[in-house]
Amino acid sequence: MTITLKSTPAADGYRMPGEFEPHDGCWMIWPERTDNWRMGAKPAEKAFVQVAEAISRFEKVTMLVSGRQFVNARNKLPSQVRLIEVSNNDSWMRDVGPTFVINDQGGIRLVDWDFNAWGGLEEGLYFPWDQDDLIPRKVAEITGVDRYKASLVMEGGSIHVDGEGTLITTEECLLNPNRNPKLSRQQIEGFLKNYLSVEKIIWLPRGCYNDETDGHVDNLCCYIRPGVVALNWTDDQEDPQYEISQEAYKLLTEATDAKGRKLEVHKLHQPNPVIVTAEECEGIDQVEGTIPRQEGDRMAASYVNFYIADGGVIVPLFNDPNDQPAMNKLKELFPEREVVGVYAREIILGGGNIHCITQQQPKP
Repeated sequence: MTITLKSTPAADGYRMPGEFEPHDGCWMIWPERTDNWRMGAKPAEKAFVQVAEAISRFEKVTMLVSGRQFVNARNKLPSQVRLIEVSNNDSWMRDVGPTFVINDQGGIRLVDWDFNAWGGLEEGLYFPWDQDDLIPRKVAEITGVDRYKASLVMEGGSIHVDGEGTLITTEECLLNPNRNPKLSRQQIEGFLKNYLSVEKIIWLPRGCYNDETDGHVDNLCCYIRPGVVALNWTDDQEDPQYEISQEAYKLLTEATDAKGRKLEVHKLHQPNPVIVTAEECEGIDQVEGTIPRQEGDRMAASYVNFYIADGGVIVPLFNDPNDQPAMNKLKELFPEREVVGVYAREIILGGGNIHCITQQQPKP
């Protein structure tokens, strides 16, 4: 039996660990929305299977799947991936899933945020999202983990923490009026400090260019380890991303974290622009309430959107000249882990990438 706690993680001595800390496993959701994933989601299925296979080499993977897709998913996924039937609206586990928190006595709990499909009725990317909003509660039931309910609209991709008191996010996302219009910056900071046990928040102005999540930080910047971050980068001054990355680099190099450290910032040069083709648009169902894909749309492709597993790093690749340099850089940054690339165009066509479709469960 799980309970909904009335206190907060900070008050109870729980914190959100960094993604690089030990895991008990990884959670994902099987893709099937034909108004988001082209060709009946079959190309996306292949990419999700490859991501799940790669992660399962290092840690347990649990895939949530609707009843109508259960048999299909079971037949396509390797046997070591656990499959659980759970209703859902789409497959962005990072954003709809819970945030797990741990304490020093071996305890684990989870935080259940509010979810409004990245913007609510007017600016959200799909409707309805009611089943996605229930995912953290269902994960609590599956795991037997007690739950905190936070009255804050927030997605997991909008934050990164170092596990030692520092959080990085973007103003473009967390201060967007389509999330929490009645809350001030100070009140939002209060939620983050109370529910994640952070002491210092580093606010970057914007996320990656054309990121439809309103600038999630996990596409722009992430922690490698405490005091060390990777940043999406371009040297092309004509690219709209150039100014965003320059701005973030200046702020990050001038910032100090909760421990008083200056940050070490490593640049990951982005792939060439990923542009949606006419063929890719034609394979998507046009449904009222879902933002349509248009030919010529630029997707927010970034190598920073990787997943850190126990002993591994799973990196999105794009058949791009910058793929190998990104892999080489990450091998330098993670000498103790195996860096594994997965071709991820089909995931970015859906609006996110490998980090967006995964959610780690830390080891207590």
